[in-house]
Formats: sequence, structure tokens, C-alpha cells
Amino acid sequence: MIEVRWHGRGGQGAKTAALLFGEAVLATGKYIQAFPEYGPERMGAPVQSFNRISDHPITIHSGITDPNFVVILDPTLMETVNVVEGIGPEGKVIVNTSFSSEEIAKKLGINKSQVFVVNASQIAQETIGMNIPNTPMLGALVKVIGNLDLNGVLEDTKKKLEVKFRHKPQVIDGNIACIKRAFDEVKNS
Repeated sequence: MIEVRWHGRGGQGAKTAALLFGEAVLATGKYIQAFPEYGPERMGAPVQSFNRISDHPITIHSGITDPNFVVILDPTLMETVNVVEGIGPEGKVIVNTSFSSEEIAKKLGINKSQVFVVNASQIAQETIGMNIPNTPMLGALVKVIGNLDLNGVLEDTKKKLEVKFRHKPQVIDGNIACIKRAFDEVKNS
């Protein structure tokens, strides 16, 4: 089983990304869980969302304390939230940043081989015209996990976006482009 914890701020799309990711992985034939951690969140407040992915039915129904992957939509959270809590030596952290993985690893106190970086904010700004880094980070996560079908994820995500944004094809196309671009640009150097 693969467990993912998403860190973001209210309004950045951490919940939406976890749900889109979960539904897209479900469409590839895997079992999934996708859920947010609710509390008194408001726009800009720290939030978390979670995913579990398995080839077998998932019988665990609790929060994720020892994630295999941590996705950080807002790098300022590294200053106030222990974003690497519970991550083991094999765990991977994906950060939306313009800094190198070496700089982020030093800041987080973990091995550089565990850190992947992508400038998801820049990708979102250039592709959809807004700093909403959730779909680029979804693309980066698919790449870092490594054994997921990108085309299947893209197809399912496009279907979900077409329902919500059927009268805004530029939003649909922009988000799909964000996923592809982050998939290509995420790096560990």
C-alpha cells in the first residue's frame, strides 16, 4: 500500500488534488482512499489531505501518520509545520519550490535523495494564469511514485474537469498541461 500526505493552505487545492488523484488512480483499477483532514480551516490556513493506494481492498480507516510520499504545495509551511513527520528513510517529499532538492533537504533535515522539487506555482501561473499549484503537484506525484499510468491519470482528470468546467475549456486544457509539464519538470537535483 502507498500512503500520501498532502500539505497546503486553504484555497490552494490540496483537498481537490487528493480527490482528483484518488479518482484518477481508481480509474486505473487500483483501490484508493482520498480524504481531507477537517478542522477550523479557512483561506490561507494550513490543511492536510491524504491518499491510500493499493492493489487490494483497503481496510484501514484512520489518518496517515507514516506516509510514503509527502506533497508540499506551499513551501512556507516548512517553517511552521513538521511536514516530514512520520516519513521513513525510504519516503519521498515533493516540494513546490524554485530551490534545489539539496537546499530543501538541508532545511528539512532529511537526505537529498528523498527530496524532489518542481516549481508548480510558476507552472500554474504560466499555464492557467493563477497560482494554484495543485494539478502540477499531482503530475509531479505521479512521476515520483513511478508505477502509475500518466495517460490514464490524464484521461480521468480531464473527464472530471470537463464536468466542473464544461464552459471553460481553457481551464481544462490548462490543468492538463500543468500535470504534463510538472511530470516532465520534477527533479531530484
